[in-house]
Amino acid sequence: MKTITKSIYYVGVNDRHKELFEGLWPLPAGVSYNAYLIDDEKTCLVDTVEVDFFMPFIENIHQVLGERQLDYVVVNHMEPDHSGSLALLRKYFPNVQIIGNKKTFDMLKGFYQLTDGLMEVKNGDTLKLGRLQLQFVLTPMVHWPETMMTLCTNSEEPRETITLFSGDAFGCFGALNGAVVDEQMNCDDFWAEMERYYSNIVGKYGTPVQMALKKLSGVQVDYICATHGPVWHEHVAKVISIYDRLSRYEAEPGLVICYGTMYGNTERAAEVIATAAAEAGVKNIVMHNVSKTHHSYIIRDVFRYRGLIVGAPTYNTGLYHEMNVLLDELSQKDIKGRLLGWFGSYGWASKAVAEIARWNGEKLHYEQVGEPVEIKQSLTAETTAQCQALGRAMAERLSQS
Repeated sequence: MKTITKSIYYVGVNDRHKELFEGLWPLPAGVSYNAYLIDDEKTCLVDTVEVDFFMPFIENIHQVLGERQLDYVVVNHMEPDHSGSLALLRKYFPNVQIIGNKKTFDMLKGFYQLTDGLMEVKNGDTLKLGRLQLQFVLTPMVHWPETMMTLCTNSEEPRETITLFSGDAFGCFGALNGAVVDEQMNCDDFWAEMERYYSNIVGKYGTPVQMALKKLSGVQVDYICATHGPVWHEHVAKVISIYDRLSRYEAEPGLVICYGTMYGNTERAAEVIATAAAEAGVKNIVMHNVSKTHHSYIIRDVFRYRGLIVGAPTYNTGLYHEMNVLLDELSQKDIKGRLLGWFGSYGWASKAVAEIARWNGEKLHYEQVGEPVEIKQSLTAETTAQCQALGRAMAERLSQS
């Protein structure tokens, strides 16, 4: 238990054991499951934690409440890493009222068979706890259909501190190492992990994120209490600006080159392309081997930079597996406004270049830059020149952005 502001406490937990978030995304620095307890005339818990961590979670709650009862629990988001403790919580506090919207309750029944003691709220509804008041802001598809956020202010004028309990929005990977509020820690490691979190989990839903930001645009938020990562106070404006930028699919004028390779020929082509692009003036270039770098980091960089060049061998008369997977993942993110060049290699049957073109034509719909390069077996003087031309073409197009 840690104090955030007067009457608001952090009662979340850290998970330093899980290797893959949602069974997909690496967690080299762990992850936090954040929950918050408001101690007023009425007591209110905002979100819970993954059920495996229920015992330290309930101990945190009792540190604040003592022997008092819990009156309400707000469910901003129904994913089990945030709602998983609800059924057990009811055993400790059988009279607690569960607050959510209609779509929340459909999921409560399906996940935990909870059907009674529910309080439905609609967008803009308020609940007075005493000195503090909650206002509920429905934010569907950020990033599930039932998601909402909860604003907490004092109930009388003049308004004091405004706290936003934002669910998964504004969250990031990484456990909390002692401190909870951003001004009490070095946040350097969290910024890239916020972008990786957003791009892989929320990234498809840019339009709903923009709608949520518009709903909150008139509110001067002092604290953002997300369900993962630090409580934002000192960096509230920066955090909101990151979400605004990412949800608009705005990108820096840089280049991501990602490639698959079996025997090094495609990798050598990628190096030629990178050198040509750098010599033509591109300063921000990142390179990823799709079989070595986890795709979540590649997707993060595609959100960050406008240019993308991909290349892979033909494999089993199709496209190299890991590149096929990456292009499928990118197609699901609905990233807009990117520039794409591509190249491929083959030993005895040409297919990679055609398959990448098909992915772009049918799914990605990125702007094609330069001429695709097809390499038979290994680089020649001719295909080396073509790779150089592709790198220069991308540099020239990026300079026009």
